Amino acid sequence: MTFLKILLLALLVVVVAGVSLGLWFHSRDQTQMRAVWAALEATRESAPARYDPAMVADLPEVARRYFARAIEPGTPLQRVVQLEMEGSFIMNGNSMPMMARQILAPPSRGFVWKAEIGSGLMRFAGSDGFHMAEGGSVTSWTKFWLRGMIPLARVGGTDDHARAAATRVMLEAVWSPASLLPQFGAEWVQTGPDSAEIRFIDLQGIEPMQIMLDAEGNLIEVQALRWTDANPDKAYRLQAFGGRMLEMGRHGGFLIPVRVELGNMYGTPEYAPFFLATVTRAEF
Repeated sequence: MTFLKILLLALLVVVVAGVSLGLWFHSRDQTQMRAVWAALEATRESAPARYDPAMVADLPEVARRYFARAIEPGTPLQRVVQLEMEGSFIMNGNSMPMMARQILAPPSRGFVWKAEIGSGLMRFAGSDGFHMAEGGSVTSWTKFWLRGMIPLARVGGTDDHARAAATRVMLEAVWSPASLLPQFGAEWVQTGPDSAEIRFIDLQGIEPMQIMLDAEGNLIEVQALRWTDANPDKAYRLQAFGGRMLEMGRHGGFLIPVRVELGNMYGTPEYAPFFLATVTRAEF
């Protein structure tokens, strides 16, 4: 056997081993994602309490205005929602088509966002997740693969990542209005005629969420200081994150954002939304 044939055979072995290893890691990532999705689905209540406006009678005016729009009286207060969405994901200035499914549980439990982004040879897929188990252990990840074989992002399992993910699940609680009720640990402080700060008793160590309403009580902005390394220095620090709620829609007795734009450095000159999404389905 010539040297060239030996070299080609060695290269083939390396390629096959690399692909096999990639497929194995991808399979593990999928297994983790499915397990957390199932765990969050299991937190869905079979017979939740129903909404009564008296539940928010003692809250500040801005909170009462929000709930008057967000939850119809008599609505079962389910706090787990499954969403389907489509839109654009902007990375390095390039806008790519996006389709995603998400399960969102109460902020103290977590979420899984499963997405397909891009098209053609540059189509990649994967998931973001955050899960706080009953015993207090926390899991978080961002794992995306090109064609299911080449890892583009595979991070998580650190306190920094979990802290960033916890802020995300808090902000996305606006898709589950029942989670914002004081009966479930949300603490409201009115900060202006149309604004409020919201903290969650069971979600410690992160900055509170800030929301803005219009005169009717529709949600128009949401933001928070998020622990993130999405900056030129790639260093974790608190940065503004948030965006605008461009359209609201009613699903199952709840009024939720159905068209949003979100991004880093919200409210500053550096703001550039990277997530533009339209919710096409919401199941409580």
